[in-house]
Parts: sequence; structure tokens; C-alpha cells
Amino acid sequence: MRTLKRQQIIYKTLLIYFLSLTISQAELIKPNSNIEPYQVVEIQLKSLQKNNSPTIDNGIEQTWEFAHPSNRKSTGPLDRFKTMLKGKSYKILLDHLDHEIVQENLNNSVALFEVSVLGKDKSYYKFKWQVEKYKIDGPFKDCWLTTMVSAPMPLGSSI
Repeated sequence: MRTLKRQQIIYKTLLIYFLSLTISQAELIKPNSNIEPYQVVEIQLKSLQKNNSPTIDNGIEQTWEFAHPSNRKSTGPLDRFKTMLKGKSYKILLDHLDHEIVQENLNNSVALFEVSVLGKDKSYYKFKWQVEKYKIDGPFKDCWLTTMVSAPMPLGSSI
């Protein structure tokens, strides 16, 4: 009888564990050709604004989903990308209070945005954010993906 109960507990524990993995994975929006350049930036910024919701570093992981393969080569793997975003230059983006996205340039393959962010420190920062349409066959074909985010440029305090 004890063995049966123990097996049931183990089974339920494993079931809950695997369901939680599925749910947390399902939370991430995957790139597809219907997502426009502005939406890519908005998805990334909204995710970074609530970085630890629903799970720890979910915002960073969502941002990684839309990183262009060339960007991934220079900033990855994911653990290195997380460390970079938590570093001095980009930590401003994590749990920021507000943001504004202004499109500066758009053509068939490249879009450039100016992003203003109100950080937790109540100061404003400006970033240049570039996305490109991926042209090579594969899962990212015709998807807009982030190729560059500039270092932050301080704009001053909100007070």
C-alpha cells in the first residue's frame, strides 16, 4: 500500500512539473511573419517591463525569442544574454516604469526606432532599436527580428 501511494505522489509531482514547464513555455510569443516591426519592439519592451512575470527572467527570455541569429551569435547563449541585460548598460530596461516607441525609418528589410524608457530610478533614457526582416529559409524566414539595441543615452530625471 505504501509503495502505491508513493508512486501516486511521484506521478502527480512529475505531472505538475511537466505541466508547469509547458505552461511557462507557452507564455512566450514566437516570431512569425505576421508580427510587424513595431510590434516586435513592443513585445520585447512590455516583457522586459515585467521581467519576472510569470516566471523569473521571462521578459529576457521573451526578448531572446526575437533576437536575430546574428545578434544571438554576439550576445548568446541565453545565459550570457541574461547576464548582459542585467549588467550596467541594459538593466535600465528591466522592470522599467514606462516606455515610448517612435519609428524613425522603415523600408522592406530594416526598421529603426527611437525608444524612450523611464527607469526605476525615475530617469529617462533613450535607445536606438533596430529590427530586420530575416530572409534566409528556416523558422525565422520573413520574421522581423532585433539586430541592434544601442547603449542607453541618459535624458535626465522625471522629477
